[in-house]
Parts: sequence; C-alpha cells; structure tokens
Amino acid sequence: MDRPFTDRRDAGRQLAQRLTGWAGRDDVVVLALPRGGVPVAYEVAAALRASLDVLPVCKVGVPWQPELAMGAVSSNGAQYVDDAMVREAGIAPARFEAQLEHAREELARREALYRGARAPVPVAGRIAIVVDDGMATGASLKAAARALASLGPARIVAALPVAPADARRRIGDAVDELVCARQPPRFLSVGHYYDDFGQTDDTEVSELLDDAARRATSR
Repeated sequence: MDRPFTDRRDAGRQLAQRLTGWAGRDDVVVLALPRGGVPVAYEVAAALRASLDVLPVCKVGVPWQPELAMGAVSSNGAQYVDDAMVREAGIAPARFEAQLEHAREELARREALYRGARAPVPVAGRIAIVVDDGMATGASLKAAARALASLGPARIVAALPVAPADARRRIGDAVDELVCARQPPRFLSVGHYYDDFGQTDDTEVSELLDDAARRATSR
C-alpha cells in the first residue's frame, strides 16, 4: 500500500497534482464538503488558483454508528437516502426521520457558522470541483451533487484523496467526472489512509474559508 497521507492538508496537495488541467481558469470553483473536506479543498483551491466555498452537506448516520452514512442532506433541500443501507441496518421509519431531522438542524448550524454574511461563490455555468477527505458509501457526495445540479454548473467534478475501487459505480451519474488520488483494491475506511485523521473542528473550517476569501480578493 502507498504511504498514508500525513493529514488532510497533505492529501489536498497530492490530490491537486491530479487536477492541474483545471489550474488558472476563471470558470473553476472549488467546493468543500464540511468539515473534513475543507482542509483538503483549501490546498486544491490554492494550487489551482481558484475560488473556494463550502457546500454544506450533512450525513444521516446510523444511530449506533454515526460515521456510517445511510443518507445525506444538503443546504438547498436536496437529499439522498441509501434505501439498502436503511433496510440492512433495520432502521424503523420513525427513527430514520429523527436522524434526518437531526442532520437538517446540524446543517443549518454549519451554514450559518461557516459562511456568515459572505455570499456563496457563483457556480452557474462554471466547473464545480467538489472535494471531500475521502469517500466510503458516497451518500454525502450524491447529496452534494444533487444540490449543485439545481444551481446550473457546466460540469461537476468530484475530487477525492481516497475512495473504493468501485467509487464511480457507487456515485453513478451524479457527477460528470471522478478524480481520485488513490483507489485501493481492498478499501478499509477513509481514516485508514491517513496518519492524522483527527476531527476537523469548526474553528479550523472558518479560519481556512476566511483565509481563502482574503486570498481570492487579493488576486
């Protein structure tokens, strides 16, 4: 196996090397899935000299294993439900709705905190590169792609440091293109491919987004 990424910032720098064809273009915007995708996307946006924004998406986790997504919701109301996962986990409808409502509340909190009064970066007619720190089920990415589609981007590119070998099949036609730095044949978990996979906190997310906004203004 390749050496693990040092941390999310290192993963972003390595991922950016796969995206050099998009560098220096005015029609490219990098969109981060919070929270873990923000440090990765920060490095991608810096390397591509592109604007960075956050695309708030919140996974709907299995109650006893919150990191395992059985769905996801996005900030403009788009959602994705993995019906097979819900059935396999034996989640009753009422319990699923409770988890869904919890995800919506967390989503509203994140959007208010991360963006504040700053207007979203326009994506209509542009190349939208959606970045996360990795993919397991693909639920968050599908919800993000559905949210984006309604905003009219010219193309949606999913960019990930690591994903399963069958990631393209899992995502289906939700995105136009998938770029991965690594796709191990025997995928374990996203955190397995990082030396440091500690939780990204709200303060770090806000600081990186603010710094990226200042960088864009100075260009």
